Amino acid sequence: MSIRKRLSPEESRAAALGAARDLLIEAGPQAVTLKAVATRIDRTHANLLHHFGSAAGLQKALAAHMAGSVCDTIGDAVRATRAGIGTPREVVDLTFDAFDREGGGALASWMLLSGNEDALNPIVETIHQLVDELHPQELEPGAERTMHETTYTLVLLALGEALMGQQLAESLGVKRQTSRDRATAMMTASFKKAGDIAGD
Repeated sequence: MSIRKRLSPEESRAAALGAARDLLIEAGPQAVTLKAVATRIDRTHANLLHHFGSAAGLQKALAAHMAGSVCDTIGDAVRATRAGIGTPREVVDLTFDAFDREGGGALASWMLLSGNEDALNPIVETIHQLVDELHPQELEPGAERTMHETTYTLVLLALGEALMGQQLAESLGVKRQTSRDRATAMMTASFKKAGDIAGD
């Protein structure tokens, strides 16, 4: 007879979100169910309902959790680039990997198709907050919104690449890394315009 370890509400919620993220990466968004997550962390279905309310609530919380983690990583990469110890390509690769390899694109598209559209709000809001934190001068009246526009384009490129990049690259006979290369050129130009990295 197994004895469940008592977890605080915060620990239980964190364990559930970690398990949900693992399921997303391993088997796709359709595998992220309350039952599957509860089984993986040896909790009850009722315990998960208490924390998230519903499967849609779990998905929204997962989106917020992933967005926070991804934006922390991207923010560190941007700061490193501005300090001269990182590169725009690292920012691009982290963003593309978040939507592709780490399942963010699949989760986003599945939530939209299932009618859980507001679940994307945490992702959008977290990215917006990150850009505002890194470039507060763009909030001033009349200021150019270069990095806001660049971030908008980068996220759309990363999402599109995650959803249909391989098929489209094969169809058009182009290298899969083309979208990352173009995004890198865009990011480099934006950083230079903002004075974050030196020009050639």
